[in-house]
Amino acid sequence: MVFIQSYCEANTSISHTWVDAGIAPCFYFTLVPTILLSISFFLGTVHCICYQKYGTSMEPKFIPRSRLYGFQLALTVLLLLQFLGGMVWRAASSGELPGYVVLYCCFSTLGWAWALALLRMERWRVPLMDRTRGHSTALLVFWALAFSAENLAFVSWYSPHWWWDLETTQKEVQFALWLIRYVCSGLLFFIGLKAPGLPRRPYMLLINEDERDVENSAQSLLGRTEENQSTWQGFRKKVRLLVPYMWPRGNIILQVLVLLCLGLLGVERAINVFVPIYYKNIVNELTDGSSWPTVASTVGIYVGLKFLQGGGAGASGFVSNMRSFLWIRVQQFTNRVVQVRLFAHLHSLSLRWHLGRKTGDVLRSIDRGTSSINSLLSYIVFSIFPTIADIVISIIYFVTYFNAWFGLIVFICMTLYLTLTIIITEWRTKYRRDMNLQDNAAKSKAVDSLLNFETVKYYNAENYEVSRFEDAILKYQASEWKTQASLAFLNQTQNVIIGSGLLAGSLLCAYFVTEGKFQVGDFVLFGTYIIQLYTPLNWFGTYYRMIQNSFIDMESMFKLFEEEEEVKDDVNAGNLLYKLGRVEFDNVYFSYINGKEILRDVSFTVLPGQTVALVGPSGSGKSTIIRLLFRFYNVQGGCIRIDGQDISKVKQTSLRAHIGVVPQDTVLFNDTIRENIRYGRITSSDREVEEAALAADIHDKIMTFPEGYDTQVGERGLKLSGGEKQRVAIARTILKAPQIILLDEATSALDTQTERNIQASLAKVCTNHTTIVVAHRLSTIIGADQILVISDGRIAERGRHEELLSKGGLYADMWMKQQQAHDSDSSSDTEAKDRKPEKLQPPSTSSAHQGH
Repeated sequence: MVFIQSYCEANTSISHTWVDAGIAPCFYFTLVPTILLSISFFLGTVHCICYQKYGTSMEPKFIPRSRLYGFQLALTVLLLLQFLGGMVWRAASSGELPGYVVLYCCFSTLGWAWALALLRMERWRVPLMDRTRGHSTALLVFWALAFSAENLAFVSWYSPHWWWDLETTQKEVQFALWLIRYVCSGLLFFIGLKAPGLPRRPYMLLINEDERDVENSAQSLLGRTEENQSTWQGFRKKVRLLVPYMWPRGNIILQVLVLLCLGLLGVERAINVFVPIYYKNIVNELTDGSSWPTVASTVGIYVGLKFLQGGGAGASGFVSNMRSFLWIRVQQFTNRVVQVRLFAHLHSLSLRWHLGRKTGDVLRSIDRGTSSINSLLSYIVFSIFPTIADIVISIIYFVTYFNAWFGLIVFICMTLYLTLTIIITEWRTKYRRDMNLQDNAAKSKAVDSLLNFETVKYYNAENYEVSRFEDAILKYQASEWKTQASLAFLNQTQNVIIGSGLLAGSLLCAYFVTEGKFQVGDFVLFGTYIIQLYTPLNWFGTYYRMIQNSFIDMESMFKLFEEEEEVKDDVNAGNLLYKLGRVEFDNVYFSYINGKEILRDVSFTVLPGQTVALVGPSGSGKSTIIRLLFRFYNVQGGCIRIDGQDISKVKQTSLRAHIGVVPQDTVLFNDTIRENIRYGRITSSDREVEEAALAADIHDKIMTFPEGYDTQVGERGLKLSGGEKQRVAIARTILKAPQIILLDEATSALDTQTERNIQASLAKVCTNHTTIVVAHRLSTIIGADQILVISDGRIAERGRHEELLSKGGLYADMWMKQQQAHDSDSSSDTEAKDRKPEKLQPPSTSSAHQGH
């Protein structure tokens, strides 16, 4: 028969809070469930009322599936069963129940049942206003208090009324039940920080039909960034990307260096423990009157350890300096690999991405991203992990060699410090991210303005550009102020916690010294150890902030890595087997933007050695055909073949090795003329470069420059005229010696005489080569084997020059207009004086041939 004899056990009272070196169980198991139930019902009721009044039920499709959420429910149910099972077991084993046990089980069961109800309500209901990411304050506070309450049991480590000695079966069962509560409440709190199973974005945003428009307002130039998104989101993915950079595969020497650095890291942890111990020994030996040799040897060991340790935080000791020295090569490897991989990835991206990029943003993202990787590896491996290890070691040491109170003080201070640091840093993350966006915007404006300085001067817009740049700087500084102000607030909070813990521990230690329980050396040990511990801990907030900042700085770089290649080689793609150079377009469809087709059912064939010209009004799709053949884009329909091989099934490098392009807009590298021409074939000699320049009719012009072929062309070739740049591009293509030649308005920037000279040079180069020419001046392509007239993305006419003129269609109309413009420009002075308009007759085909 089970009965309640009294509220507390015999010889105890609820008024006794401290019994036999520990908290009285009756007092503890009354206070804890009462506080938890009060918090649970008060905050939970307010929370429930707000959700019922200002919330709505979520549609199931918007509720994310999460195994962690199911794990949360399972842990809560396990806790409920543990409370009920513990009370039943105690009643069955002893036949009587103290009143506080019944109260503890009932109150705890009610509190956790209410928490379970709140957890499920948050899963299915959501406030209509924008919610912050994560669980409600009510649940987080409840879980945190429950976990903290279980940690209070450590204070009674030496009390015989608790279960730590495990002397009886009853204590073993109580210890097992406590262990279940400790693990479950701790897991619920830490998993609750991640808030699995809850939407990551405001619910109204999810159901808004214009979701994309809303998100684009917070979109960076390199990708979306959500203001409330935690930088720890996708942490596993980011770390998985970082690990290969830390462990240098294939380089045994660097791998040995990494292992040595990790070994030195462990040595530092051991030294940090022994330094305060030997300092305590020195004080005790001096006060006890030990012999000089004993004191001298202890001092020698202490000084040696201090030499190895350095300034207390391992910042300038021999071991840390040696570790930093060995890590240099690993850091250089990481920096090199990241930059090279990112550079190669950017070059692998499609022309569409490069046309839409902003160079200033990309450069800033690369700079910040590569430097942040080195910072992350250094902070995580050599700062965060060692600091956490020092904290754990210190708690164990104080509990073992002092008593549980000191371990509790250190644990509470560490928990408060780390928790508030994380919460405040997460809160101020949005300011740092906004500052980066404003910084990108300011640098982008500066880069754009400087690259287009000619346009600025054409329109006297210097003051306007300066004003725009100043406005961008002001916006950046406004975000910077918020970042710095929130940082100062965080630092003050950390200082208060550290000071409070140091005060409490020092007073307690001093009290035990005055009571004769500790020696003076123990007080010195505590002060030395705790200050040694707080020094890196004071930097812990900085490390965490730097890691946060590094993750933020890496976001743009990771987005660059995530940019997918639009044009990829097939898995089984082989090399192009060039035979004769037959080019076929078979029912090709293409569009840059969905719904707006540029090419529609384009079909034509260029036989080996033939020259085909593409003409038509601007925007008709002529240059697009050139880009598709060079495979800057993939076609959306149809097929392009070279010698019967689909170019989408061969490797891009092998395809482009056989094709030479002279583009309409030539951009040169900021290097010498010689190196710009040599870019056509990197291995060519100086003589071959000069022969290509002769063929492009630019050799004589180059020799008139003071430095000849060593003349610097300037950024993007701005020191050369348009015609000179285009002739350098032609020389570059001639040097490449391709089998298929693509000329995209190759002579558009040249005067008439130079155009004729280059046409003769190109005629020699294109002899017996398959050639496709995009031309605006029809006079340059009258000798083409076939002329295709492109209009509205279709081939409107095709044939030779004479055939198209005789048809009297689009080509004939274009020819007539160009001839009228040419005759008007070359009219005589006599006609200009008379100023009498005369009706121009269209020239005949024969006369056209004679004039050109």
